[in-house]
Amino acid sequence: MSRRKKVNAPRNLSLPLFLVVLVLISFSRRVACVQDKVGDEDNGGYDNPAAQQLFTQLFFKRISNFTSIFKEDITKNFGFCITDVDADWNGAFNFSKHTGFISACAKKTKGDLAQRLCTAAEVRFYFNSFFTSTSSKKTNYLKPNKNCNLSSWVSGCEPGWACSSGSQKVDLKNTKNIPSRTTDCAACCEGFFCPNGITCMIPCPLGAYCPLAKLNKTTGVCEPYRYQLPPGKQNHTCGGADVWADILSSSEVFCSEGSYCPSTVQKIPCSEGYFCRTGSTSQQQCFRMATCEPKSENQNITAYGVMLFAGLSFLLIIIYNCSDQVLATREKRQAKSREKAVQSVRETAQAREKWKSAKDIAKKHAIGFQTQLSRTFSRRKSLMQSEMVKGLGHAKPGMDAALSPMTMSGPGAPQESRGGLKGKKKENSNLTKMLNSIEQDPDSHEGFNLEIGDKNIKKHAPRGKQLHTQSQMFRYAYGQIEKEKALQEQNKNLTFSGVISMATDVEIGKRPTIEVAFKDLTLTLKGKNKHLLRCVTGKILPGRVSAVMGPSGAGKTTFLSALAGKATGCTMSGMILINGKMESIHSYKKIIGFVPQDDIVHGNLTVEENLWFSASCRLSANLPKVEKVLVVERVIEALGLQTVRDSLVGTVEKRGISGGQRKRVNVGLEMVMEPSLLILDEPTSGLDSSSSQLLLRALRREALEGVNVCMVVHQPSYTLFRMFDDLILLAKGGLTVYHGPVKKVEEYFSSLGIMVPERVNPPDHYIDILEGIVKPSTSTGVNYKQLPVRWMLNNGYPVPMDMLQSVDGMAAASGENSNHGANTLDTGSDAQSFAGEFWQDVKCNVELRKDNIQHNFLKSYDLSDRNAPGVFQQYRYFLGRLGKQRLREARTQAVDFLILLLAGICLGTLAKVSDKTFGTLGYTYTVIAVSLLCKIAALRTFALDKLHYQRESASGISSLAYFLAKDTIDHLNTIIKPLVYLSMFYFFNNPRSSVTDNYLVLVCLVYCVNGIAYAFAIFLEPSPAQLWSVLLPVVLTLIATYTSTNKIVDVLANLCYTKWALEAFVIANAKRYSGVWLITRCGSLMSSGYDLNHWYRCLVFLVLTGVVSRAVAFFCMVTFQKK
Repeated sequence: MSRRKKVNAPRNLSLPLFLVVLVLISFSRRVACVQDKVGDEDNGGYDNPAAQQLFTQLFFKRISNFTSIFKEDITKNFGFCITDVDADWNGAFNFSKHTGFISACAKKTKGDLAQRLCTAAEVRFYFNSFFTSTSSKKTNYLKPNKNCNLSSWVSGCEPGWACSSGSQKVDLKNTKNIPSRTTDCAACCEGFFCPNGITCMIPCPLGAYCPLAKLNKTTGVCEPYRYQLPPGKQNHTCGGADVWADILSSSEVFCSEGSYCPSTVQKIPCSEGYFCRTGSTSQQQCFRMATCEPKSENQNITAYGVMLFAGLSFLLIIIYNCSDQVLATREKRQAKSREKAVQSVRETAQAREKWKSAKDIAKKHAIGFQTQLSRTFSRRKSLMQSEMVKGLGHAKPGMDAALSPMTMSGPGAPQESRGGLKGKKKENSNLTKMLNSIEQDPDSHEGFNLEIGDKNIKKHAPRGKQLHTQSQMFRYAYGQIEKEKALQEQNKNLTFSGVISMATDVEIGKRPTIEVAFKDLTLTLKGKNKHLLRCVTGKILPGRVSAVMGPSGAGKTTFLSALAGKATGCTMSGMILINGKMESIHSYKKIIGFVPQDDIVHGNLTVEENLWFSASCRLSANLPKVEKVLVVERVIEALGLQTVRDSLVGTVEKRGISGGQRKRVNVGLEMVMEPSLLILDEPTSGLDSSSSQLLLRALRREALEGVNVCMVVHQPSYTLFRMFDDLILLAKGGLTVYHGPVKKVEEYFSSLGIMVPERVNPPDHYIDILEGIVKPSTSTGVNYKQLPVRWMLNNGYPVPMDMLQSVDGMAAASGENSNHGANTLDTGSDAQSFAGEFWQDVKCNVELRKDNIQHNFLKSYDLSDRNAPGVFQQYRYFLGRLGKQRLREARTQAVDFLILLLAGICLGTLAKVSDKTFGTLGYTYTVIAVSLLCKIAALRTFALDKLHYQRESASGISSLAYFLAKDTIDHLNTIIKPLVYLSMFYFFNNPRSSVTDNYLVLVCLVYCVNGIAYAFAIFLEPSPAQLWSVLLPVVLTLIATYTSTNKIVDVLANLCYTKWALEAFVIANAKRYSGVWLITRCGSLMSSGYDLNHWYRCLVFLVLTGVVSRAVAFFCMVTFQKK
């Protein structure tokens, strides 16, 4: 920042200062005592070409071997703009290819060239004079010195002139004493410049054009320079160049655009097919399709940009119109594979039925044939049998006693005989089983293994882990489902687990059961002192389907949230027991399914993809993939989603499946993870009667496996109502009116004198009574406000005193003053002041936020005994899901790319890179435009999936895997978007910096702004996030480019990512300028406070800003997610 303070002086002072700096560099290569070699020759020797060549070679050899006078000072004070002194000197003063102007000057001065060159002391004086000047006005004079002062002002002190030191020996390395140089004053040589106020010469750098000036008699100016002849000196003529500074102060010294200057005294117009920038030493060939007229300043490569724009636009149009076909084709192939599997399973089932029918017919014929044979031989045997019966005491035929004594020769004979018979039966049974299995499954991998007595023949069949192809998995899954259906029809009283076990011929692991008991459960809203639930006692049992009903505001959803451990912002009293123990419900999070009231389903995924992702992330990691496929297929079959399994769920903008089907998918997301406790919040809302029954049958099927199902239901039909096992009926204020079996609810209310009229649905009638719409008969003497107390008294539960008053009619019931069922504990009559209410609301909000944060960081010991997939495995699943979503959002991506293309064209055309400012203006617009467009696009990454993340994280899915997968998918945009923008900007702007440097800066910039957009999208609502994304780059750019001596502003500027991005762009462009541009480069970098050595530092800062902003975004996502 010290450099920025030093340049706060006017530019007309700083530019000559930089002139001296570069003079310092040029002079660091000068050499002393050249005249010792050639000075003694007579003047005629310079007319000899051999002598000229010898002098030139010797002179250049001496100056090219001398670089150490000011190298340390330059590195220390001007290292920000000169990184390699030797390389910059070669770029500015390496005259090895063109030394003619040195020979010409030596000839003109007649061997006196070394006596006219500036020494180190003169250069230091020249530098210090400008560096310490505080004048605010432009001046062409240095401070008085030994040769140029008020008493001595020779012609050599005038601009464009120099003098000789005469016979005095001059040491060019002397940095302390200025030699006396006042004799033989003459015009400056071509290729050199002579500053005003000093009597020595300095070579012009490469890229400059320093001819002798000519007097314009009309204006009195020595052209092409800007100085005039001194008045009163008739013999004084125009000399050479007088100054070398930045391009704004000394543009006449720079080789003009459209021409190139191989030496400082030669200027050649650019040829056709070539272009020459300002300050060029050679002409550069244009690209093949570029337009380069004679004297072209730059090549016109707009044609490449137009072609590239047309190609990219065509590609984006194809993506926009055909993006869905990639996944559609893949889904069609999967559907065909699935259809073939279904057809194969059906054919196998039909063959099995035919085989069974044929076997039954053959059995009947065999029985008939046996009967005929028995009739034929019965006459011969009847006499023998009758005699044996008589001898054995009339034993019945077919008994052991009826056997012939001759066949029972020993005590072991009957047993051996029976053993032999059993052995034969077992042998035949095994053969029959093997043949049946081969006939039932012709495509089985099992061979003709005729090993007799093998009990494990079926175990050799390929199971889940041996199935790899998609077709095999589907065949296995549908085959098991068909077997389960058949066995379920034959064994209607068997549990679902038993059916699965019989169908798969293996013992399956039973799900752990969860019994939830609650006693005096009371929830009070913090800061408000209002009851949401009060004195709720009961239990929900495994294997049963419980319904929670009640009027609006009865706390039904609050009750389910309390059971699931999701109630925040409330003070809870009472007990919740899990399997009879005081354990946290969060310990069983992996085997608890919670279906929210809203259908939070990914609309850009198909039904099957939604279910498959939930099953992959939440089922046991040890479960084979084929078994997971089977679980998903069972759920799809149970919920009746076969016809829409490959259809997109749909969003607000894009129509998908129906509302009822979406609701069933919402339930299926929890069913596929095979929960032990399934809690559903209004799953039947919006469903018709048939769909509701289908859903409830699926839930009852889950209950048969020991799942504890509890759900909130609104207005169920009578048929649906009778399908529930238990009923929890709540009144306003969260008070229990009934909790017990559905079959006994009418009996209970009848005991209170509340009868259900004919043709009226019982739950509707009870809810109307609790709502106050229907009043009970006066003969019963029961008020609807007294029903909760009656329930407590009926079951012997303790009743609070304020509720007992409602029984006696001494006070109004709590429900009268409730707000949708929230009972107010503070019954004071004094109205609270506005300030008090405001403070109460603030306390309530603070408590709510505190509860949410504590809930997000709540950790408990895992008791679910389920080994869920790890972070890396879930990360892979998230990548697969997000990849499909991005493919389906390809149209949006194509629009983003098209906007970037247009932005690149506009900024590349309007904001041309100026050599005078190194493209600062165009790069400033680039930073703002790229930041704004990429931030707006990156907001969609997290802003649209907040609800989905909250549901998935609450179910135990890894937040880190989710965040990393999102960021990884966005890296594709981080790589492609800079290419898209740069493909237009570079071809229409054509800066000097390379494509690679600009691309690296843009990649780091996009990575940085994407991280900032993540934080905005997660922490803010969509509208404020968009506003901040637009304002932030503009404000930060203004701060970063504001020049001020205020330390606070400087610190803020260093914290702005726009400052580092702009600095990286300018540095990448500035380091391409050398030679005559050195002063301009140093002046521009100094005025901006930039440093050539900070290019990598800028990139690292941008990347670190992106990393830190991502860490902040992840912290906000985990901490401040709403529940």
